[in-house]
Amino acid sequence: MKVIKNIPLAGPVLNGNEKKYVMDCIDTGWISSNGKYVTEFENKFADFCNVEHALSCANGTVALHLPLLAYGIKEGDEIIVPTLTYIATANAVKYCGATPVLVDCESNTWNMDPNRIEEKITDKTKGIIVVHLYGHPVDMDSIMEIAKKYSLFVIEDAAEAHGAEYKGNKVGSIGDVGTFSFFGNKIISTGEGGMITTNNSELAAKMKLLRGQGMDPQRRYWFNVVGYNYRMTNVQAAIGLGQLENIDWHLDKRKTVANEYIKEFFPFTDLFTMQPEMSWATHSYWMVSILLTDKVKISRDEMMSLLATDGIETRPLFYPMHQLPPYYEDSTYPNADRISIRGFNIPTNAELSSSDLRYISDRLVYHCKNNV
Repeated sequence: MKVIKNIPLAGPVLNGNEKKYVMDCIDTGWISSNGKYVTEFENKFADFCNVEHALSCANGTVALHLPLLAYGIKEGDEIIVPTLTYIATANAVKYCGATPVLVDCESNTWNMDPNRIEEKITDKTKGIIVVHLYGHPVDMDSIMEIAKKYSLFVIEDAAEAHGAEYKGNKVGSIGDVGTFSFFGNKIISTGEGGMITTNNSELAAKMKLLRGQGMDPQRRYWFNVVGYNYRMTNVQAAIGLGQLENIDWHLDKRKTVANEYIKEFFPFTDLFTMQPEMSWATHSYWMVSILLTDKVKISRDEMMSLLATDGIETRPLFYPMHQLPPYYEDSTYPNADRISIRGFNIPTNAELSSSDLRYISDRLVYHCKNNV
């Protein structure tokens, strides 16, 4: 009789001081947006990314919206974004009344192609948002060179890339601003939550003001601007601090999972490939992602259904922005179209066992071989 496992795609691992810190919040009554854990989490996250400022906030989308607000982005402005990303990247631009201008991805890293950016720049372009997709860094030197040439700001959407490195530098420390998500399936989590990193003290002060309803820091309950309630709670920060204290463990576990997959998949690259790790990058492997080759004759969705019958949870790669109704374009982005339609994520849970990884690999290879 065939043994069916139940292997989830991802999930939080709370194996540090998370419960201890949360109980301290409850015992002391500091459960809202004031409390010591907010400050401590921010300070330690800034240290982790090697930046001067880290500002916690309600979620990863808010983390994108705040710097755009602080830069004064408004209707008529344009922001360059990758078409292959989660929709929050484009939505944050739209919240400001501005227009997200889409760029195709590279065929190797799956990230925004720097060679396709300049053709999209106009006199309305104010900045570039890059996305370190699934944990692999963008080619930041090329991006920063273009930004300097055209006097544009750069926001690193690192929602999926905690701990990833570009040429030895943590993502979130290279552009003008970095943004992170702590949703439940991320490398470290606060349930919901986000973080903004920057070395720009003036920008940090503006974002902090806007995050807290615009209240004057020197005059309580006095408001000179329209702000937002985008704060993180002390309880969330307590969980985040417990997670951050163990982040090296979380990253090591994901690297172990990815390396095991690489070893198992190596003989079968004619059937499917993983998102690569470039020589200049340290991949954080938020998600291990698979791309079916043309040799496999069934669709990505059919493959995912077969794996589901084996008890293996998967999910499709993001639909490119240009295919979605809010941002639809009747134009082609060939790399994003190909990668999206043939790609999917496989379990990258830090608690996966070696037998789980072998089982997933065996079932994937089996289904591929039987559909060539």
